[in-house]
Amino acid sequence: MTQLSIDGTFLVPGDGGYETARQPFQRKLDPHPAVIVEAAGTLDVVAAVRYANDRELPITVQNSGHGAAAPSDDGLLLKTARMTSVDIDTRRQTARVGAGTTWGDVIAAAAPHGLAPLSGTSSAVGVVGYTVGGGTGFLSRKYGYAADNVISAEIVTADGELVTASPSEHPDLFWAIRGGGGSFGIVTSLEFRLFSVDDVYAGMVMFDPARTGDAFRAYREWALEEPDESNSALAVMTMPPVDMVPEPIRGKRVLMLRAFYFGDAGNGHALYAPLLEAGGEPIFGGLRATSFADAAAMLGGAPPPMAAELHLELMHEVPDAAIDAVADVPFGVELRHWGGAIARPAPDAGPAGHRDVPFSIVLSAMAPDLAGLEPQLPALRGAAAELRQHGTGGTFHNFLGDPARMAAAYTPEDYARLQEIKRTYDSDNRFAGNLAVG
Repeated sequence: MTQLSIDGTFLVPGDGGYETARQPFQRKLDPHPAVIVEAAGTLDVVAAVRYANDRELPITVQNSGHGAAAPSDDGLLLKTARMTSVDIDTRRQTARVGAGTTWGDVIAAAAPHGLAPLSGTSSAVGVVGYTVGGGTGFLSRKYGYAADNVISAEIVTADGELVTASPSEHPDLFWAIRGGGGSFGIVTSLEFRLFSVDDVYAGMVMFDPARTGDAFRAYREWALEEPDESNSALAVMTMPPVDMVPEPIRGKRVLMLRAFYFGDAGNGHALYAPLLEAGGEPIFGGLRATSFADAAAMLGGAPPPMAAELHLELMHEVPDAAIDAVADVPFGVELRHWGGAIARPAPDAGPAGHRDVPFSIVLSAMAPDLAGLEPQLPALRGAAAELRQHGTGGTFHNFLGDPARMAAAYTPEDYARLQEIKRTYDSDNRFAGNLAVG
């Protein structure tokens, strides 16, 4: 039987550090793995997989645990957070990163060269998990999903072998990891495109939430003409009563415009003027010309770990009945426009997303722990059931919290292909601890 000799850390229940290491960012879960491996490099990952195979342990892989969807009970929890590296190739405009790298790491490394990644709205999220789940962010309406811009990946397969996935090597595996999630192997290194980005016009503006219904109606019409250079959303939420939130909005419920425009301030100001008018008199915030790195920090900070439940509904249209169902709920609601380059994939694109659906409404309840979250769940789930009758029935991998809905993130044809690839690379479902293809 394989013994585990690694440069990282090996923990079992009772060891110092086990209680901290077992907890993901998503505090709705309370996992108790049999073994935790904090990998220091690719060889540690290989060793951990072979160790788990010998003992028939399911494997859960986490960097930060933002996307944790199922507890890693009685299995091997592989933590990659120590595997951080960023190599920028300015000539090719690419980055190669290690499995534990966050978007903040990439943004900081790329910014001095005038380059930016297809990062999401939080710089604290891990690059790999975000990307293999599709990855939609500030530049996605201009350049597509993060998954669409992957060049190659190094992957440890379920039998403990290190392979390269690219258009010419293991092309089926390469297709699967560009949106199909992490249940085909453990990505230890990822190479992807960067983009030249000059100053942008971006920010958040907060308004009286009494205008939510009218503002959502204005947004659904405005979005029909939104240019690809823009990424936007309207949301209503209660700001947490913590010191990091500015006093004028601390603990208060607000309607919020989140806007990012890849272009000059004059055009950006004119573009968002109808939405600013719909929101009424601003309470806090504003839009300004800035750098990509500053916009990323401004639009997506790094909140502390929390318990959260999300429900995403994809919609071809946003009827009044859907808006009425969510305008006055006590939890978070976001109306977002997708489309642009997302809806125009290359012929060889991976399985990410229901690309033809232009709108989503996301419901979100959050609390510091599960005890604080649970009282909010009946209302959220009731609103989700009402909203569901207006949606397509589909969802998006990065927003998926229920492993039982995995198939709903893909077209039937793509999911059938993902199932074939899963059987080829992980027939025993060793990578069962995350959102796994069934």
